[in-house]
Amino acid sequence: MTVKFVSNGEVTSFLKDHKDEFEATLLSEAVNVASKINDILQKGNIDLLKNAQTLIQRVVEQKETEVIAFAEQEGIAWAKHSHSLTLSFKLEWVQAIRRTLWKFISRFIDERGEYLKQEDFFEMEKKINNNMDYFLNSFFLSYSHYKDELISSQRKLVEHLSVPIIPVSATVAVLPLIGNVDDYRIRIIEEKALLEISNLKLQTLVLDLSGVTTMEQDVIAKFEDILTGVSMMGCKAVLTGLRAELVRKMVSMGVTFHQYAETHGTLQQTLRKYVVAQEV
Repeated sequence: MTVKFVSNGEVTSFLKDHKDEFEATLLSEAVNVASKINDILQKGNIDLLKNAQTLIQRVVEQKETEVIAFAEQEGIAWAKHSHSLTLSFKLEWVQAIRRTLWKFISRFIDERGEYLKQEDFFEMEKKINNNMDYFLNSFFLSYSHYKDELISSQRKLVEHLSVPIIPVSATVAVLPLIGNVDDYRIRIIEEKALLEISNLKLQTLVLDLSGVTTMEQDVIAKFEDILTGVSMMGCKAVLTGLRAELVRKMVSMGVTFHQYAETHGTLQQTLRKYVVAQEV
């Protein structure tokens, strides 16, 4: 009865020689994923079988850095097609790879007809399972990071669209505000307003508040700062559509915008004054 150390290269060679059998066993282990193999390849251009071979080679050869890099790459690819590629599929697939890999390692040891030292086996088990865990952890971190960045960029796009500054003449633009204006959104409004005044060389910015549903006291105070900034940019601020409940709240706070902005009842009145007058 002999005892022999197993090299990583020997296991890798064995797995390559039994590639077709490995893939067949893998597909039987991951029943739900197996039926989606071709669909995932078409929708996400992700070859699960090819990627499984890449993963097991790097895991068996204990290439930790390459395992993590591959996981990060996979996480991004999966996140890009998350509408059709679920995380539950990925988790099932990786766990199936782990189970299949151990089946073939066991078969490899049996076919050698030699016993493996206990300490060598446990060392192999530790390194292989650690690398599989590194892959899973790095995959989910990469997936999550990409999704967070995507959500952030989409939110910024929505914020940009929710603060539309509409030029109505060479020097006049309208900023219609709709819905709830909270502390976060008021900062976006300030940034967008001051930036567009500079970019468009505006002389008059009309802020139409007729669509604003709510504006808390701290936001009203911040709105006063925006009007100050508009004035400092050499632009005239005009407020229209101030609703009764908003005016009452401003009065109770002792806030008036008269020193910073002109007010009109409606947007139409303002446009007649500042746009039609220019045309005449």
